[in-house]
Amino acid sequence: MPPEEFDDRVDEVYFQEIGEKRRAFDSALLRRPASILAARKPLVLSPQSSVTDAIRAMQREHRGCVLISEDGSHHTPLVGIFTERDVLLKIVDRGRNPAVLPLSEVMSHDLERLSEDSSVAWVLNRMSAGGFRHVPVVDRKGHPVTVISVRDVVDFLVDHFPREIMNLPADPGTAAPRSREGA
Repeated sequence: MPPEEFDDRVDEVYFQEIGEKRRAFDSALLRRPASILAARKPLVLSPQSSVTDAIRAMQREHRGCVLISEDGSHHTPLVGIFTERDVLLKIVDRGRNPAVLPLSEVMSHDLERLSEDSSVAWVLNRMSAGGFRHVPVVDRKGHPVTVISVRDVVDFLVDHFPREIMNLPADPGTAAPRSREGA
């Protein structure tokens, strides 16, 4: 069938099948491991690294945070997190020089962390209750494994509920038009 002759019924059947299988936000979906939410290794720096190093790494990799481990590697325990929010509230807002400022002075030390076997439900709980945009995941030794971001959660929801999310009206306060008007 040439591209200009698409059959809308085929697409509709496809999305109906997906929707039928994934319609309910059930406990089985929430019990899935958090590892299905994030796929990238975290950026990891040492407490002695400068804020400028962290900001450059975050910009280069398009990330919202860096994790801080004892020696700046994935092989030592997690000791802190530095986020884009820290840049605004602890550096810019206070007029500090990021070129000479070590991460140890501005990172969050007492951070929430999840274990590798945490569930999606627990991730949602921690992010909502704590108001976090990023939550680190650590292994049994406390070494950084990954970071789950709000974006990872949103992507997960869109993947599991494409019809419900992708077919929302442009203005959430209005219903989708029932018929086409005009030409």
